[in-house]
Amino acid sequence: MLVRLLAWLTLRTGRTIARLFLYPICLYFMIFSRGTSAISRRFLERVLERPAGWRDVFRHYHAFASTIHDRVYLLAGRHHYFEIQTEGLAAVETYLSRRQGILLFGSHLGSFEVLRALGLFERKLPISVVMHEGAAAKLNSVLHGLCPDIRDHIIPPGSPDTMLMVKERLEQGHLVGILADRVLCGDRTVSCPFLGQATLFPEGPFQLAALLQVPVLLFFGFYEGGRRYSIRFETFADPIPYDRTRRSDSLREWIGRYAARLEYHCRRYPYNWFNFYELSDDSALESVPDRARTWAERHG
Repeated sequence: MLVRLLAWLTLRTGRTIARLFLYPICLYFMIFSRGTSAISRRFLERVLERPAGWRDVFRHYHAFASTIHDRVYLLAGRHHYFEIQTEGLAAVETYLSRRQGILLFGSHLGSFEVLRALGLFERKLPISVVMHEGAAAKLNSVLHGLCPDIRDHIIPPGSPDTMLMVKERLEQGHLVGILADRVLCGDRTVSCPFLGQATLFPEGPFQLAALLQVPVLLFFGFYEGGRRYSIRFETFADPIPYDRTRRSDSLREWIGRYAARLEYHCRRYPYNWFNFYELSDDSALESVPDRARTWAERHG
């Protein structure tokens, strides 16, 4: 009920007034969600390489709340309200002109919603998303009610039909987005260095890309503050090579490249990291080939 009320107020009162509600909401969660605040502080200390104070944590919460708040406008078709800059879109359009499906590897860094809004309402890009709603089901039920058609573009992960649905959309020339840093229960994982510590990344998205043999682009939707967002596409693989005899080693290298690239952008946009879960892997860190990090640095 509260989420519906806030969405209603957001659309009726205007963004400037509705934005004022974010301050007490963020303060509330800082005080009463001590565990999440501690995770935020530890992440910020890793990425900023200095002690993180309460102002840093509040800024982190506020950036996250701002992107959730903006989803109301984006899903309501009011994307013209924002200043959205794009980089690397030419690579996407080249593939789409050949009716070539593309896998977009996203992350918890920034907003994926800004891409869906740009694609659905402005450029008419055929975008589907592999998305696990989970604990955010109530929030998504309200937000997706603003744009009911968006449900037709959501592919649930973990079902026997997931790969078939992804393959079908790709064959139709769609962009299919997936959060390549999300580890779900039961996922096979690979431990990679990330912000100075061993961190688990899922193997599934990379195995899916290798099996389907389609181009892979990285996608980032950075919140720049105020009304400003920047969308960045980066060529990643065309496609990920697949060798059944050394599957784990081959995928580990590509996961390492992804992790290194994600770290690069996390350092540029530290308050855009919206994964409020512990990152470190307590198991022994298995090294990633040096050429993975060299590749990431070269594409900076």
